[in-house]
Amino acid sequence: MQQSKYLDFLAEFGVGGAHPGGIELTKEIFKNENINRMTRVLDAGCGTGQTAAYLASTYGAKVTGMDVNPTMVAKAVNRMRSNRLPVRLVQGSIEQMPFPDQSFDIIICESVLSFVDKPKALSEIYRILRTGGRFIAIELTVNDLLEPQLEEEIKQFYGFEAFCSKKDWIDLCKQAGFENIRIKKNKSIQSAPDFQHSEDISPDLYEVMAEHYNLNLEYQNELDYRIYTSTK
Repeated sequence: MQQSKYLDFLAEFGVGGAHPGGIELTKEIFKNENINRMTRVLDAGCGTGQTAAYLASTYGAKVTGMDVNPTMVAKAVNRMRSNRLPVRLVQGSIEQMPFPDQSFDIIICESVLSFVDKPKALSEIYRILRTGGRFIAIELTVNDLLEPQLEEEIKQFYGFEAFCSKKDWIDLCKQAGFENIRIKKNKSIQSAPDFQHSEDISPDLYEVMAEHYNLNLEYQNELDYRIYTSTK
């Protein structure tokens, strides 16, 4: 994973629901999944734990949240403690996850894979998902090729490894072994993120926040997203 000021911004501001569509889109996605108190769910790249908390409080599922950033994990711990939710939280990388094979029934990634080595991460997700389990991802998906200079500028800002089209994502999921791959686009659902601010936030992170919103506004047609669901 490349280091980026954008990821520092997310951690220090404690942004929950930073992915496109936010928590309301997440809720809509899970309406179509079979989840109960016995379902083992991993929120891979859980951030401050907004989705993990929702899954635990709404479905009573056996939820684990994992994030590579210690600041995010600490804020997720605070969220669970405040809401008295029995969510297990782990610091770790999606490229090498500290779980045994076939540990989970459902794994969700919300705007995580774009920041990492995708084949390595998808291989790990496949490994720890049970046979017949479900994988759900909300990911940046480019509609058209970007000019090289603009592409490099955006990659550097966010710390992206590479941009992917719908076909790229499908190919990557197939290569990892996933089947029954489905793609959806739902831009009718939006929700505001929540925040758990750190103390003494560096002034340059406010500039990063402004640049992020400007980039999203200017290139909203080029920098799109899709919801990918698949089965092991």
